[in-house]
Amino acid sequence: MEDKKLRVVVKVGTSTLTHDSGGLDLRSMERLARTLADLHGLGHEVILVSSGAIAVGTEKLGLPERPKELRMKQAAAAVGQCRMMHIYDKLFAEYNQSVAQILLTGDDVEDSARAEHLRGTFSALLSMGVIPVVNENDSVSSAEIETGRHKVLGDNDTLSAIVAGLCEANLLVLLSDIDGLYDADPKTHPDAKLLHRVTELTPEILEMAGGAGTWRGTGGMATKLSAARVAMAAGFDMVITNGARTEDLYGIVEGQDIGTRFVAVSRGA
Repeated sequence: MEDKKLRVVVKVGTSTLTHDSGGLDLRSMERLARTLADLHGLGHEVILVSSGAIAVGTEKLGLPERPKELRMKQAAAAVGQCRMMHIYDKLFAEYNQSVAQILLTGDDVEDSARAEHLRGTFSALLSMGVIPVVNENDSVSSAEIETGRHKVLGDNDTLSAIVAGLCEANLLVLLSDIDGLYDADPKTHPDAKLLHRVTELTPEILEMAGGAGTWRGTGGMATKLSAARVAMAAGFDMVITNGARTEDLYGIVEGQDIGTRFVAVSRGA
């Protein structure tokens, strides 16, 4: 994979972008912007799927905790998304990199005509050297933030896999608050081993999925394995790695054993 120019989708989770209080971790966002702009400068095409809107909106509005009522969650998402894009635009501009905002709902990817328009938009942006910043449109969609209904996207792990497939990406990287998939819970099993390569989602692998990591996010290992299933079937690799080390992205695009790589079905073991 060395020296190959890739189309890479990078998904960053809420826990990577925010402090425990829910406020934005600007230092982490700056490192992310610098690394992605650098990857773009090396010739790779980059798409960023970014979580965090509700958590950031909650902090911006001065609410004591994440709202429980759907309409308040959606309002917080609207405020948070505005703040996040303002910061992304400013940070990427420091590296002469333009960004664009794309907000999606399940209908956008289910409907063939809308999906084709999306492909065209992504293609045009990438051809002009722009990095699209994608999130679910929480202000009109409740797929992620309300359970019990039919879900197409459901969480940003799955969303990123769908976007990667839509854009015919070569690689999907999920930046999280964990190093990858372990054979046991490392919080309770100090001798747990990190799995560097997964070529098949066996029942044993699926049983390793735990719950959500922090209150700020909605995804856990289960949603990441769901995204891996989409990616592997669609023919591109997916990597789970720790978002605290965004510089690991350089090695990941070169195919190094960093985090856990789920190898696409078409590539084999």
